[in-house]
Amino acid sequence: MSHEWDDRSEGRADELREILGIVADKVPGLLRGLRDILYSAEAAENMAGAVATFYNKLVEAGVPKEEAMDMAKGYMINLRELLSGDKGIELGGLMGKRRSKDEE
Repeated sequence: MSHEWDDRSEGRADELREILGIVADKVPGLLRGLRDILYSAEAAENMAGAVATFYNKLVEAGVPKEEAMDMAKGYMINLRELLSGDKGIELGGLMGKRRSKDEE
């Protein structure tokens, strides 16, 4: 019976090896594509438009400009920080090496 188990285990290991090979080939490209989408000129324009609209709606609703500005700053999410791994998703160095506070 152990021979039967060994054959199944070897087959599963081969399947897993094949799957991991595909993942290793495809995931880095997908992550680079995601990074490019997040940091494209179009993404920047869309974010700027959303923040400007948010700010303008706050002012129109009677929020003082200084307070609206603070709220708009809070509305913007710093994607670099989110994707750096410190507080969010680690992309395995695809976002570039983050400098330490001593290097800044």
